Amino acid sequence: MKNYLTKKGIKLGIIVLVFALVVALITGLLGGKAGLARNLSGTLSKPVQKCAQSIADWLGDIYGYMFRYDALEQENETLKQQLAEAQAQIRQVDSIQAENDQLNELLGFSQSHSDYELEATRVIARSSSNWSSTMTINKGSGDDVAVGDPVITETGALVGQVTEVGTHWATVTTVVDASTNIGAIASQTGSTGMIIGEYSLMQQGLTRITYLPNDSQIFEGDTVITSGVGGAFPYGLVIGTISSVQTEGGGQIEYGVITPGCTLGTLSQIFVIKDFEVVD
Repeated sequence: MKNYLTKKGIKLGIIVLVFALVVALITGLLGGKAGLARNLSGTLSKPVQKCAQSIADWLGDIYGYMFRYDALEQENETLKQQLAEAQAQIRQVDSIQAENDQLNELLGFSQSHSDYELEATRVIARSSSNWSSTMTINKGSGDDVAVGDPVITETGALVGQVTEVGTHWATVTTVVDASTNIGAIASQTGSTGMIIGEYSLMQQGLTRITYLPNDSQIFEGDTVITSGVGGAFPYGLVIGTISSVQTEGGGQIEYGVITPGCTLGTLSQIFVIKDFEVVD
């Protein structure tokens, strides 16, 4: 609209100017002739002058509108920039608040697990394959991170285990990966078993507890924790919650489908347990 008015307004202005000059010339030429010519000139010039004035007023309105349009457009851009800056500040405050809450959670967890040596890390990549569930962190052997180290959240929920290490990076295989094999306990009943990964469950972000004793029971809603058997993981890390109880092998073998204790796909900061006290 603005471009249209700019182009057409200039053309109309030129037309009106030329028209006004022609009228002035005719009026001047007829000015010294007989009364009829003078009257005719007056009769013609008045409507023309009135029309010219109307067009000039209309053009003035158009240019006034264009000026206001430019001012509003500039004001709009300024407001957009101010809004973007305000939103960036809000995001920064939210990020600081989230990090502060996370550190407070970690402080409480660390105080109750003083034997843990923790290394704070950030997730810098995630696996894109349907055949594995891994993530890459920004700490490695240069920070004393080693293969086999457990990885947790600030609340002590188990994320997985370090399975590959570089100087300044490491790969963490998560609890839902098909290769997972972790000793576990259903806390409500004390039933022991193993967390065994499965491809079909992994693709849903789930895993399962199986190899349960024949006389054991598990229930939906029960929290599953690490048993500490074998010394690879400390006792009591939250693996997840039993979301359903299933049977296989003609209904004779029972296992529990587990929803992890953390949302693996949204984690940004996690913690490597570089050392802990093994409880026999």
